[in-house]
Amino acid sequence: MSATPPSRRTTQIGAMRRADEADPEAALDPAAAEPASEPTGERRSEVVIGPIGPRPARRLGVGPFSLRQVTAAIGVVVAGALALTLAVQPLGTIAPGLPGPEPSAYLLSSPVPGLAVGSLAPELSGTRPDGTSFQLADLDGQPIRLADLRGKVVWLNFWTSWCSPCQQETPMLRTMDQAYRAAGLAIIGVQVQQTVADGQRYVQTYGLGYRIGADLTGDVFNRYRGFALPTQFFIDQQGVIRRIVNGPLDDAAAASIVEGLLGLPPSAAPGASGPPA
Repeated sequence: MSATPPSRRTTQIGAMRRADEADPEAALDPAAAEPASEPTGERRSEVVIGPIGPRPARRLGVGPFSLRQVTAAIGVVVAGALALTLAVQPLGTIAPGLPGPEPSAYLLSSPVPGLAVGSLAPELSGTRPDGTSFQLADLDGQPIRLADLRGKVVWLNFWTSWCSPCQQETPMLRTMDQAYRAAGLAIIGVQVQQTVADGQRYVQTYGLGYRIGADLTGDVFNRYRGFALPTQFFIDQQGVIRRIVNGPLDDAAAASIVEGLLGLPPSAAPGASGPPA
């Protein structure tokens, strides 16, 4: 048996060391170091299967919206409905001496000290803090002045077309106008902070014959210190405030006030057939 020359032995050892460093397992397993022969004409395909992990949690929600977004949206709707409900209800506590709104009045602000019964009704015009002036005008642009209505009982009715209590009492106002205009009643419906077009549509919808004033900026409403819709001011023939009602009226209550100011005896059917002959 011939001995391997030193130079050749050194070369083999070096090759084994390099194989060791490249792939330690292959160096220990000579079969793993040699590539397996493949049958001629066949391609070898490999399928790599990765680790199987937990499936991602299914997101709960509606369509593209997450459950959190849907919950937030529902919360906003509920809060808005609650705010609207509270807005149309009277305040639970009113300080002594302040006017109390009727249960169905639509409150725009907290009750404030208003005009006193027995005082002269302010004119439907004035000056703003910035020095500019305002004058209530009707839907045709003609000014409305209380001074021109002396000798008549004036009923100022502050309202808006979106106010449900205002809508409910509008047929009653139409009836009162038809029944008592000839006896000396002048109804002025003061539309608060709405456009002239809004007022014209409302007049056509309800077939109103009494005069509508367009308080476009709310200056007249503020001058009368209003805080609820509707708000009623009854002014006698001398221009003095005789009754203030913060809320809607029914036929019987309205007829009682109007007939008292006109000096008429109570009618058998208030507001239905007009004042007695």
